[in-house]
Amino acid sequence: MKYQNPIIPGFYPDPSICRAEGKYYMVCSSFQYFPGVPLFESDDLINWNQIGHVLTRESQLPLEGAGNSGGIYAPTIRYHEGRFYMVTTNVSGMGNFYVWTEDIHGEWSEPVRVQQGGIDPSLYFEDGRTYFMSNGDDDRGISGVTQCEIDIETGERLSPSVCIWQGAGGRYLESPHLYKIRGQYYLMAAEGGTEYGHMVVYAKGPTVNGPFTNYPGNPVLTNRNLGGYRIQGCGHGDLVEDENGNFWMVHLAFRQIDQWMTYHITGREVCLVPVTFAENGWFTAGIGGITPLEIETDRIPDSVRQNRKRKDTFADTRTGVDWCFLRNPHMEHYAFSEKEYKLYPTGLTLAETQDSPTFVAIRQRQLQGRISCGISVPAGEAGISLYMDHEHHYDLAVQRTEASDDGTALYRVLLRNVIGGVSHVAGDTTECAGTAVTADTEITLEIILEPTVYSFFVLLRREGQETRLPLGSLQTRYLSSEVAGGFTGVMAALYAQDEAAGDSRTAEPAVFTDFEITYQP
Repeated sequence: MKYQNPIIPGFYPDPSICRAEGKYYMVCSSFQYFPGVPLFESDDLINWNQIGHVLTRESQLPLEGAGNSGGIYAPTIRYHEGRFYMVTTNVSGMGNFYVWTEDIHGEWSEPVRVQQGGIDPSLYFEDGRTYFMSNGDDDRGISGVTQCEIDIETGERLSPSVCIWQGAGGRYLESPHLYKIRGQYYLMAAEGGTEYGHMVVYAKGPTVNGPFTNYPGNPVLTNRNLGGYRIQGCGHGDLVEDENGNFWMVHLAFRQIDQWMTYHITGREVCLVPVTFAENGWFTAGIGGITPLEIETDRIPDSVRQNRKRKDTFADTRTGVDWCFLRNPHMEHYAFSEKEYKLYPTGLTLAETQDSPTFVAIRQRQLQGRISCGISVPAGEAGISLYMDHEHHYDLAVQRTEASDDGTALYRVLLRNVIGGVSHVAGDTTECAGTAVTADTEITLEIILEPTVYSFFVLLRREGQETRLPLGSLQTRYLSSEVAGGFTGVMAALYAQDEAAGDSRTAEPAVFTDFEITYQP
């Protein structure tokens, strides 16, 4: 069969995978968004269903003050003796910790903290012992992949933290994972930075502590030398063995917006490549050590068909699963149903970096498509934001303005672009065929998604008349990771704000209806 990479499109970086109870499970990073650590399930490695998040309570995921790309880094998921474990780092305060559950579809435990520094932690279980590793400095100050033994019930360290490998020579050694395969220990990691030089490297050794010998062909997987190729930044991988004894690697990568335009907007995504072991114990990954857009394999039956979701609506998405919030949300500011989302504005705006504004977002998963949504705004401002971070976003918004002389409420529809913290209104309309936009005007916001350009429109309906007004087009690259920095991707966010409201929510909510994102094949 043939499948397309990425297997999970959109901002789902740092994938980690395990097989348990006849299925595959995967987790990804979530940074400053809540709930944390998206959790996926699959029967065939190709089609993945998000079944929820691992961190769903504020006690598990405190995010107050978590700025752009703060919060949760690089989780690892493992299954051992009937329990699932997820270990990760909250760089905004909690440090390294893990949670566990015996019901993958249920709630996870409270965090168990581990007193070892570094980030990108992982767990390895053997002979009743649990080994914890991360990248950082060991107890002697030696930098590299650092490992200690822990008590899995309490998180207490049972041995000193010792550097067991310093990588293959590339910069930014990260994401260590340890495996025992066919009597040998394999330590895999990433180097080169999570950008165009990203790569997967590994070493093998005779014991859990090494000594580890670098694979002579390192990096085992990278697209770093493929100029003009759409998939770039391949790295941060994890291995899994399927039910037939074949090995696979999931890893992150990103798609450039164009062959010769080195920008990406949908974040780092999940790709899948086959792994093949040689008789000498070394393995290779991908197709000739790279990750192509399309892979043909006989390891998966031809009866498996890759399904791509092409539409998101309120009815077929779920808040807290497909939709997420900035930092820890104030849930009293929201009311959700399959027909409409109600958002109560407060004085917190999209420029907020500490608290959680009224904001609920879904990932942009493909480069071409259309977003549309009906909206009514009793007070303040509400709309759709294409949001990368608090200093890089495009807002298609409706504002309530001063009432007319006869007391009729008036509105303006505007397009705001915020780049590097500089805000500019690129388009503005208060007229509909010569008539002011009033409370009896039905307003629909529309955004056309293309790889290099976003185009913004407003549809106004009043007294049987419909007008579609263009507000302008803005280049996607200014919302890219290469411009904005950070580790996230563009989100399509519904938001509401009213600076006059102060700390309190407004009495009446902004109401969003008929939300739809459709993606082109």
